[in-house]
Amino acid sequence: MIEVSSLTKNYGRNRGVNNISFSIPEEQIVGFLGPNGAGKTTTMNIITGYLAANSGSVKVAGIDMLKNPYEAKKHVGYLPELPPLYHSMTVKAYLNFVYELKNVKTQSQSKHIAEICEMTGLKDVYKRVVGHLSKGYKQRIGLAQALIGDPEVLVLDEPTIGLDPRQIVEIRNVIKKMGKKRTIILSTHILPEVSAVCERVLLIANGVIVADDKPENLAAAITSDITTLLVRIGGAKSGMRSMLAGIDGVRNVKPIGEMEKNSFDFLVESAKGTDIRGTLSAEIVKAGRPILMLRPHDASLEDIFLKLTEDSGGGGAE
Repeated sequence: MIEVSSLTKNYGRNRGVNNISFSIPEEQIVGFLGPNGAGKTTTMNIITGYLAANSGSVKVAGIDMLKNPYEAKKHVGYLPELPPLYHSMTVKAYLNFVYELKNVKTQSQSKHIAEICEMTGLKDVYKRVVGHLSKGYKQRIGLAQALIGDPEVLVLDEPTIGLDPRQIVEIRNVIKKMGKKRTIILSTHILPEVSAVCERVLLIANGVIVADDKPENLAAAITSDITTLLVRIGGAKSGMRSMLAGIDGVRNVKPIGEMEKNSFDFLVESAKGTDIRGTLSAEIVKAGRPILMLRPHDASLEDIFLKLTEDSGGGGAE
């Protein structure tokens, strides 16, 4: 459904996107992640036809975005980070305006908009003024405008930013529902959102793709040669890291912080297959410190993000 081939975009002497390639099939929700300045927004703007590349190509539904942008854009719905809303309009007036702006001709206008309002939960506010609605509803309206014309591809840039926890869950559910019949690229800084919604992760850093896989496979890849324990130790932090690092079998110690009053958490790494729990416990007790928690630690999406973006050397242009 989306084919990105050898895509490069320069901003003067700076290279925002550096010869990246990837493809996304139909009905897949892909998380597009990266630090600020990594090239996420540049890539999405090229995919949607908002920005031209210096070299390479983007095809949507088999149509080249540069050579035939009018036809290609018919297959793409775009929600930018700031939804393109007119706050003085009613929801009804705005969605009908977008319908006419997109020159949709394949469906009954009223039926099409009614179906989108049902999907995005806008029926109860359909006749209200956009500017009088909550941010959660405004995000829903942004999703609704992206759906007008029934595009097969949706590009969503930070769709839940600034929302409260309940609104985030509501928007995630809408995205999941939309993904049953569409290809979706979801850019977000909320990493648990990717785990909750996406089947695949594309991670970009310094203008290049540094990871492309299922979240669980990425976790296995970065922990292939280590076992990590999470330990919570009571008492003062002073001296604990060096004591833990000196235990036989420990390869690395990462302080996490004071997650509970008067105690500190550490990640303790050892070689894969080496069980250091007994030695670790004995040494902590020997030091006169209580062990408040000791358990295996699986790599989270945050761990993957930090590990891979640190290895890449940072970002370029957004």
